[in-house]
Amino acid sequence: MQTRHLKFLLPFSLFVLAYLAFTQRGWLIASPVIYAFGFIPLLELLIPLSKENMTEAEEKIAKDDRIYDWWLYIIVPLQYAALVFFLFSLQEEGLPTWEKWGRIVAMGLLCGAFGINVGHELGHRRFLYERNLAKALLLTSLYMHFYIEHNKGHHKNVSTKEDPSSARKWEPIYLFYFRTVIFGFFSAWKIAADDQKRKGKPVLHFSNQMIQFQLLQIIFMAAIYFFFGKDITLSFMASACIGFLLLETVNYIEHYGLQRKKTAEGYERAMPEHSWNSSHILGRLMLFELSRHSDHHYLASRKYQVLRHHEDAPQMPTGYPGMMILSLIPPLWFSVMHKRMERFSRPA
Repeated sequence: MQTRHLKFLLPFSLFVLAYLAFTQRGWLIASPVIYAFGFIPLLELLIPLSKENMTEAEEKIAKDDRIYDWWLYIIVPLQYAALVFFLFSLQEEGLPTWEKWGRIVAMGLLCGAFGINVGHELGHRRFLYERNLAKALLLTSLYMHFYIEHNKGHHKNVSTKEDPSSARKWEPIYLFYFRTVIFGFFSAWKIAADDQKRKGKPVLHFSNQMIQFQLLQIIFMAAIYFFFGKDITLSFMASACIGFLLLETVNYIEHYGLQRKKTAEGYERAMPEHSWNSSHILGRLMLFELSRHSDHHYLASRKYQVLRHHEDAPQMPTGYPGMMILSLIPPLWFSVMHKRMERFSRPA
């Protein structure tokens, strides 16, 4: 019996811990954060990375195995159920400020790990219903423009100065946040406007996808405000903000300092060496193989379960959770990553 897909049950542990955070009191409220950014990074320092790739026959079986798709589909109702639990949990009487913020951060983790990360995976899919599920997940993080900018902007301009989601060498993450959030939003508007012009339609028209997305997000927040009031709506917005900052932290570490060469036609094709790769097993599983990012940019249509390790890509020293923590300390980040960049660019 094929059981390889069972390893992708691991990310669902975050839902269990978030449920504890929303229903319990005391230190359990912090359990999702301790797990994601304490326990997992420490374990990854001890567990050897896995560079193993599937054989061609194994890849074909995995690619056609629908259970891998169902793991993603199930996350959509779970994410919305978690959001409802979160909103009701903030109505609890006598909730101290730190416990309230603990629940906000727990929901923010779900917004980043599932609302955006799984939304990202489904947003690359061929079928319309899967792409609509992606939009539903992105709605929970109020970051629906990511669907446009990532697919039509980031994948085209990755590792160039035209891409707001690619971090430049010596760029601190805190400056990167401002650049990527603001210019990523503007980029999505430009892409959507260009699509309208190409179709012969006015930019300011309901068929403009960016207008649709903004209206959906406004209606969504209005509904939360109607049922839960101003304070809880602001708390949800804080969680969404944490979610998209987690995404942008991931964007920061994925392409930091890497540049594609300019050619007469524009830029060379995005190759594995234009993305930082990590094959540390726990980080891979928790984010549905997102950390095998070199292969994702090399062939964006590849499903998460068949992404490959590329030995010729620059390699991160640990998995995504640990690298995200490291990125928040710029002097240490620069010291570690610039040495890696120097070794990678040195001829063999």
